[in-house]
Amino acid sequence: MEQDGLAVVASDPLEQRRYWIGVVSEAHVRLGVEEGFAQLCHGKEAALKRMRAGDWLIYYSPRTEMNGGEALQAFTAIGQVIDDRVYPHQMSETFIPFRRDVRFLPCQTVKIADLLDDLTFTSGKRNWGYSFRFGQIKISQADFLAIATKMLGESMEEALKT
Repeated sequence: MEQDGLAVVASDPLEQRRYWIGVVSEAHVRLGVEEGFAQLCHGKEAALKRMRAGDWLIYYSPRTEMNGGEALQAFTAIGQVIDDRVYPHQMSETFIPFRRDVRFLPCQTVKIADLLDDLTFTSGKRNWGYSFRFGQIKISQADFLAIATKMLGESMEEALKT
């Protein structure tokens, strides 16, 4: 079943896919894209558990690096949650963040400034960045499609059918 060019997980409207933005530095986004995983809110499990298989995730990167780096303020990756498994991953002796698997799509980086007037969660808001303060936000399908169109270009319709 399809709705507006997107495949739907089930015919029940409550079971339709949901759309998320995760706030992560560009350097950390690159690692996740290369290895096919999502990690949010400094590795906290709760943010990942809000998502379910089939949901879409767009990464917003305020900066190039977590501590310092250059200001970026751009959407840097887009992908679909593969399954419902949230798992710990030991990155160092003292840091064991939670992850979940995501199939990322080839895309271009898009500055949020190009979309501020088009997105419901930023339009007309002087302090639009405030919505990103918790590291993860649920967005509408319309906002997702507006961002995805810019990130995926002509390949969007085909990419989102899976």
